[in-house]
Amino acid sequence: MRESGPPRPLIDIMTLPNISPGIDLVENARIAAAIERGGDSFLRRTFTEAETAYCQIHRNPAPRFAARFAAKEAVAKAFGTGLGEAATFREIEVVHLPGGAPAIQLHGSAAATALAQRVISIELSLTHTDHYAAAMVVVQRKPA
Repeated sequence: MRESGPPRPLIDIMTLPNISPGIDLVENARIAAAIERGGDSFLRRTFTEAETAYCQIHRNPAPRFAARFAAKEAVAKAFGTGLGEAATFREIEVVHLPGGAPAIQLHGSAAATALAQRVISIELSLTHTDHYAAAMVVVQRKPA
């Protein structure tokens, strides 16, 4: 007989010892305004050249920039470090796999942080609408 109460998940990701989720939601208008105010300086501080080139080929680049901004924040949250010395915006790059799926590529101190944390994979999902962009990452670590 089943216990009363809400159904229990098959797997509770928060209790898995080597898995860390990270999520972020960004208003597209906020990123568009930052680009308008900061121009190339904001883009150079926040995105790699490849990310900027990819976003700018689209008719409306703001949702794509916002999704990448959210991905960088989500990775930093999953690392538990935030952005700063452990990882900067440009060191967390959204790239595309041969089939077109987005993926994370780390550079510099972000790569060093991942190595120190025994990270073996980072899974990424991006989405955006006319108003919002979101990113979800799942960081998997090698057991200690």
